Amino acid sequence: MLPLAVEHAEEMAAALADPGLHAFIGGAPDGPEVLRARYARWAAGSPDPAVSWCNWAVRLRDQACLVGTVQATITQGDRGPCAEIAWVIGTPWQRRGIATEAARALVGRLGERAVRTVIAHIHPDHEASAAVARAAGLTPTDRWQDGEVRWRLDLD
Repeated sequence: MLPLAVEHAEEMAAALADPGLHAFIGGAPDGPEVLRARYARWAAGSPDPAVSWCNWAVRLRDQACLVGTVQATITQGDRGPCAEIAWVIGTPWQRRGIATEAARALVGRLGERAVRTVIAHIHPDHEASAAVARAAGLTPTDRWQDGEVRWRLDLD
């Protein structure tokens, strides 16, 4: 994982170009210009000083290419710092354990930042994302948000 930068937009647009990636989250793939603008906003940081945005590009070690992203939005929760996380890996690189490795690494980094609670929202039919969340230590709760199940991990 490396900090996501504006310079990654072109390569990320190609890596995430499959419309199938949006089957559970909606929308359509973004082009390089849209990603450049988004990554610039993210790099500038949250306008709310109580919110921290953490965004990383996922790079394959052996091929030195970008294949996806992981991200966390850190806020103050009921137990202290709480991170809501998400991940996306381009279709050509799926089913190779990359998302699992990246999500685990993300949770590890969040623990180093004294995050106490990790949350993810996953569509109930998205079995691959549920498997990634489970492998990263999260468990489903009975809470829902916008049609997605809330998954949670308490770090102690």
